[in-house]
Amino acid sequence: MEKARRASHAGSWYTDNPRKLSEELEGWLRESGLTKSPDVRGVIAPHAGYSYSGRAAAYAFGNIDPTNITRVFLLGPSHHYYTPKCALSTATVYKTPIGDLTIDLEVIEELKATGKFELMDIRVDEAEHSMEMHLPYLAKVFEGHQVKVVPILVGALKAESEAMYGQLLGKYVDDPQNFFSVSSDFCHWGSRFNYTHYDKKHGAIHKSIEALDRIGMDIIETGNPDAFKEYLLEFDNTICGRHPISVFLHMLKNCSTSIKINFLRYEQSSQCKTMRDSSVSYASAAAKVDA
Repeated sequence: MEKARRASHAGSWYTDNPRKLSEELEGWLRESGLTKSPDVRGVIAPHAGYSYSGRAAAYAFGNIDPTNITRVFLLGPSHHYYTPKCALSTATVYKTPIGDLTIDLEVIEELKATGKFELMDIRVDEAEHSMEMHLPYLAKVFEGHQVKVVPILVGALKAESEAMYGQLLGKYVDDPQNFFSVSSDFCHWGSRFNYTHYDKKHGAIHKSIEALDRIGMDIIETGNPDAFKEYLLEFDNTICGRHPISVFLHMLKNCSTSIKINFLRYEQSSQCKTMRDSSVSYASAAAKVDA
């Protein structure tokens, strides 16, 4: 029996007009000017409303060659629902205005059998935007290709849980038919986010924010989850997808394929110049087989 997760943020976070949405995504993908590569096995991409981060996200999704991929693991942080674990979707299909994505129930069952995951209620699923904002892009990139998704809501994990999930999911990286879409925005800066780290040596506030984000991006590129953990402890940078990113880094450490992450785009929703301002940063990366 079909159990559908509605495109609950369509019409507010992005257009629910299929033609308009399709054209918008195609335009951004074209503008990114990226060459699709079968060596790209994963992406890190933002999840804000498309008017903010849609263009930046194209620099992640534009790398995907859909030809041999049959399954996408989708890892997103939980914004509204607290869990110290990872949670699996109970839906059978994820709806988008430009085509639906079928859930891979076989893999969901496999993961359920480990006893390490909880199940998320459909209401929790629909309230969360972090994975939904990746869906139209995935539907667009995999148009005409048979692909299934494995949505995993990543909770507020302790370091040892991140390592455990990374170990558990690492084997899936070695199958070249699997792809990984990791959802995260970067620094949320301003008093409304209770985060106003400012290192004056960089000049303007927005330059200090960028310097802070780039330290984190450079560490993520090294593939070292422990160094990333230390960075977060030191600066407390408000990277909302820090847990999915950490799990992904542990996955790459636990697989036998050598994969390197490269950031290709960095943007901010606005340029902070005074302590009254606020902004969110968006960074897009591709995880590629390292020959």
